[in-house]
Amino acid sequence: MASSADLGTDGRIQRSERSREAIVQAMLDLIGAGALSPTAQQVADRADVGVRTVFRHFSDMDTLFATMNERLTKEVESLFVDGVQLGPFHERLEALIDRRLELFEKLAPFLRSSALQHARSVFLQAQHDRNIRVLRRDLRRWLPEVEPAPPEVGDGLEMALSFEAFNRLRIDQRLGARRARNAIRRTVVALAARLDTSNA
Repeated sequence: MASSADLGTDGRIQRSERSREAIVQAMLDLIGAGALSPTAQQVADRADVGVRTVFRHFSDMDTLFATMNERLTKEVESLFVDGVQLGPFHERLEALIDRRLELFEKLAPFLRSSALQHARSVFLQAQHDRNIRVLRRDLRRWLPEVEPAPPEVGDGLEMALSFEAFNRLRIDQRLGARRARNAIRRTVVALAARLDTSNA
């Protein structure tokens, strides 16, 4: 039978884990609701804990961002690891566009938050570079025809299928999701017309 000391220790561990989870969820909720640069005080208030509790679990806001990013990565992982990259070229192209835009719609507030704080966060700078590499590999996974094509074709497709292009249309040009998708699709299809699909 567990001693009262053991039970007390278990209770403290469980409370600590609940507090940590509440802090991460608070960060997700705040950014998802449009607070793109939440302060530690805002996170603490949302999680119903003290600011000192936030920094007892996370050494700084960068560490909290990193933990939040791990959660988000797991949630959207299926958009990269699932799916069959086979079939006619036009079907693969449409599937790539659909998956990419689904990803951006889901992660938009978090990517905007990262862009806002990019200059002062070593973690977010590294994460941005990693995201570019992941999206570049994903493009070539779906469209291996990019590899032998002139470099400017691949470069153009990367730009057209980037979050920056998506964000420009959705935020700066204030387009709805459907119109933004149509604009991106037309651009991507026009660029993809320069790929050699004779063996696709």
